[in-house]
Amino acid sequence: MAGTTDQREAFFTVAESAAGEEFLPAPHARSWWAPGMLHGRLLGGLAARALDRDHGDDGLHLSRLTVDLFRNAPMAPVRVETTRVRDGRRIRVADAVVHGEGGPVARASAVLLRRAEQPSGNVPATPAWDAPAPEAFTAARDEPWTIWMFDEENRPIRRWEEGVGRRRAWLRDGCELVADEPLSPLIRTALAADAASPLSHAGDAGLQFINADYTVCLSRLPLSEAIGLESAAHSSDEGIAVGHVTLHDTSGPIGYCMTTAVANVRNA
Repeated sequence: MAGTTDQREAFFTVAESAAGEEFLPAPHARSWWAPGMLHGRLLGGLAARALDRDHGDDGLHLSRLTVDLFRNAPMAPVRVETTRVRDGRRIRVADAVVHGEGGPVARASAVLLRRAEQPSGNVPATPAWDAPAPEAFTAARDEPWTIWMFDEENRPIRRWEEGVGRRRAWLRDGCELVADEPLSPLIRTALAADAASPLSHAGDAGLQFINADYTVCLSRLPLSEAIGLESAAHSSDEGIAVGHVTLHDTSGPIGYCMTTAVANVRNA
């Protein structure tokens, strides 16, 4: 399953306004759910970009990012404001709010931790998966973003509702989030993490839960352009779903993503 266009134009261009820096969406920034709606994954990417730019530091690692997607964002300019909440010796906490034309549409919070020497001794470790390498899927790399999915036996699948047991995927963004800005490892991860929702929540009738939020926890940043996701759990009742995935790069596991979602019927 790929993005909605084969253009390589960035998802957003920057314009200055009276309110500050604004991001103007390209046509392929639209949501899968409705034609006039921005894709939620891009709001998470913009929030991660702003938090890293305004509050990042060479000695700090952004270890936790929570993105709340609480309002549909129309295909119109958006802007991001950030606030530093706490700045300690080993921890920094910052928030971001994404504003659309009608007010706030999403918010995010980040925890940045000071890097230090790894403790001695053996600690529990998530094993590396045996998924096919993403280099096997180079044929579709002209898309703005492409997801290659397979089941737990590594058989290819084309739709969210296919597959049995744990679904697996590699996701790679093929165009910039913001024009003239190469994608950073953090932004790649923030963009890919939104796919935790469909991987966790799609049933045999298709994807019928829309993402309300996601939380990414990272022990390190990815070393590869492709981000791997493996669904690990799903629970739902009365239209409310929760799930989580393990995140990988080509060198091994890098963290996890937890997601909550609510039942939703897709608009044609």
